[in-house]
Amino acid sequence: MTEPLITDDTVVFGLLTLCLGFIFYTSSISTGFWKKFYSVVPAVLMAYLLPAILASTGLVSDSTSNLYFMASRYLLPAALVLMTLSIDLKAISNLGSKALIMFLTGSAGIVIGGPIAILIVSIFSPETVGGNDFDAIWRGLSTIAGSWIGGGANQAAMLEIFQYNPEKYGGMVLVDIVVANVWMAVILLGVGKTKQIDNWLKADTSAIESLKVKVTAFSEKITRVPTLKDYMMMLFFAFTATGIAHFFGNHISSFLTSTYESVSDKKSFLSFLGSGFFWMVVIATTVGIGLSFTKAKNYEGAGASKIGGMFIYILVATIGMKMDLGKVLENPGLIAIGFIWISIHAGLLVLVAKLIKAPYFFLAVGSQANVGGAASAPVVAAEFHPSLTSVGVLLSVFGYVVGTGGALLCAYLMEIASKV
Repeated sequence: MTEPLITDDTVVFGLLTLCLGFIFYTSSISTGFWKKFYSVVPAVLMAYLLPAILASTGLVSDSTSNLYFMASRYLLPAALVLMTLSIDLKAISNLGSKALIMFLTGSAGIVIGGPIAILIVSIFSPETVGGNDFDAIWRGLSTIAGSWIGGGANQAAMLEIFQYNPEKYGGMVLVDIVVANVWMAVILLGVGKTKQIDNWLKADTSAIESLKVKVTAFSEKITRVPTLKDYMMMLFFAFTATGIAHFFGNHISSFLTSTYESVSDKKSFLSFLGSGFFWMVVIATTVGIGLSFTKAKNYEGAGASKIGGMFIYILVATIGMKMDLGKVLENPGLIAIGFIWISIHAGLLVLVAKLIKAPYFFLAVGSQANVGGAASAPVVAAEFHPSLTSVGVLLSVFGYVVGTGGALLCAYLMEIASKV
């Protein structure tokens, strides 16, 4: 692996903030080229693509940087707290069942998409989907299924269960990263066209709009010029909660792993309960929701969700570093399987959204709660509106729950498909 030109994370972070500053400055220009540009390309997509270009040109690399770990472990839980402390649970419950239906549709799309992709590619390139014993391609693809339905813990479970050749596992990780990140870019591109997509879907967005209006009205009512005390209190809420989430998350996962065989067994569908990251997300969100029942929710008026949004954009930039555009064609056969697979997932989501007239928000977040998990579902949800962040978090938690079982079913179907 070629070492990137810049390996010092201090400098890399400076480049990422340079990208974000450039994006926010140009997106605020209300005339000329930039106005037209950002009417097509959302700012959040640019926050994702510019770091991807830096990675693709060899300037920086996720493989030599700890910035994604920092952003996902420190800034993500802090953002979840700041963006949920003004949450209106009753209004979220009024969103109805369509969010859950779209999430489960996304899961189903991953389960059936894998075997169908294998069948299609086997027609043109049977050697791509072949392999024997522990080199069998379907075994490796099972790890992608785990990642795309649940997340890292479920992916590790699939690797443990099906024992895919570790020397070839890197190729599967590449497919996972490339395809999932390209799909996220497509999802974010659609955010800028939400109204047009919702009109085409004939979606009823009244509940979502009602929630946005309610949260905005509350925010305007309590808006004030923030003081240093306000900023320090928000820092206190965000990072004390992050510390609590890590402390108890690590202890809970360790306790469950050492106490219950069903949790420590990577082959068990309950293995996700042994993930410290899972508990970190759950606890941080719970703290944020708990604060919404106290006077702390008034800190929304001092810009709590805006600070949370800033953390989210930094996370998006670090996710973008994972995407090396130059690697897309390194293994065309496997990459083709990945894109066919994600296309089936997307097609099923669009079909069901059209049938039940679900808003694009539910399609986008339902998909990312599967494919992206807890690190990116809140990002996509927040891009629609900060008040919707918690919807992404809650759905991604469902992803952990169904991930291992769904991935197992997908793996067995892929095994059958590879032998047809």
